[in-house]
Amino acid sequence: MTGLRYVYAVCRPFGTPLQAQLTGVGGDPPRLLPHHGLVAVVSHVPEADFAEEPLRAHLEDLDWLTAVARAHQGVIDALTTVTTPLPLRLGTVFRDDSGVRTMMEAREESFLRTLDRLAGRVEWGVKVYLEPEPEPEAVAVPERKPMSGRDYLRQRRTRTKTHEELWQRAETFATRLHETLSARAEDSRLHAPQNPALSGASGRNVLNAAYLVPRTESEEFVEMVDRTKDGVPGIRVELTGPWAAYSFAGEETASSGEGP
Repeated sequence: MTGLRYVYAVCRPFGTPLQAQLTGVGGDPPRLLPHHGLVAVVSHVPEADFAEEPLRAHLEDLDWLTAVARAHQGVIDALTTVTTPLPLRLGTVFRDDSGVRTMMEAREESFLRTLDRLAGRVEWGVKVYLEPEPEPEAVAVPERKPMSGRDYLRQRRTRTKTHEELWQRAETFATRLHETLSARAEDSRLHAPQNPALSGASGRNVLNAAYLVPRTESEEFVEMVDRTKDGVPGIRVELTGPWAAYSFAGEETASSGEGP
């Protein structure tokens, strides 16, 4: 089959077969391309979509990008169940198998070192949100006694003070939670808070963190997070994972930020 080579991840050779029905970007099943002590997971993609210029244009198309990201993540998720993958950036494409092998050759030492560090480990994402404040109930005010400017300003100051106290409480909670979870995890990363307009999540994101945890200790880590979920009124804790270790794969390898 002709076409460019889309690369999902690099990993060490593994014996467990991938799901038979697994398809990748563009519907093409992923295959394994070995080179020395590494394996690249690749599939064929059409040049009309993934050559440099059309790919740049497609990156402005949110629907197209979402479909590619979903297929990419599906392959990474499948790999995570059978091995420790080192995910590559979304849209990593080479001309042919030879180009993929050349890339692996050039970065072999770095790949092997990172794979050794991540072997048997997964990433868990934890987000803390300050829930939206309920709108104050409208109070009917007789037309003959409108609210004075002084009363209006006093109400505004009270509302602002309450919001600041809630935010301070959420920040304190998030700081303590991060310290607790970091002590349990082997490594951690703090990402920038998510913009609710982009993420669609309700509330204000106070903590957006990733934790590297041995797979064998994941159950205890999840239980620790669960115990905090209803700890403070008005604060919501969300746990996602287990993911491939995107946040710990190195900036030149995986794109950081939301797992996930």
